[in-house]
Amino acid sequence: MELKKSSHGVYKTEYHIAYITKYRRRILNPGLQAYLRKVFPKVIRAMPGVELVKLGMETDHLHMVAVIPPKYAVSDVIGKLKGETASLLRTKFPWLKQVYWKENLVWSPGFFVSSVGVDEKEIIKYVSWQGRQDLGQIKIRF
Repeated sequence: MELKKSSHGVYKTEYHIAYITKYRRRILNPGLQAYLRKVFPKVIRAMPGVELVKLGMETDHLHMVAVIPPKYAVSDVIGKLKGETASLLRTKFPWLKQVYWKENLVWSPGFFVSSVGVDEKEIIKYVSWQGRQDLGQIKIRF
């Protein structure tokens, strides 16, 4: 991933995000997965600057890699993704109302998130060069 620019900063904020279906039910069949692949980009477009890099699914959970600009709280973006996709899924697939008959949801309340950063060796190399005099600026690629 290359560096992104905002009006007052430069950033590289990429995250690995995972969350599971409520009660870990195996509802993400091939048809539902295909629908999610179609609607995720539409839901993400409502949040300028957020990008979906990769989306992967199993029958009871999903993983994604997403770029989330620093102006957004990661947990807020995840909450919006879960809320919007749950609503769309329940509308498109009425049988989900029988699976989750007591609650108007699809996803479990928790999530996993981890930043996807540059290589640790590159950071150590970059930091070690700080304060050293050299011939021009060093070009370190992230």
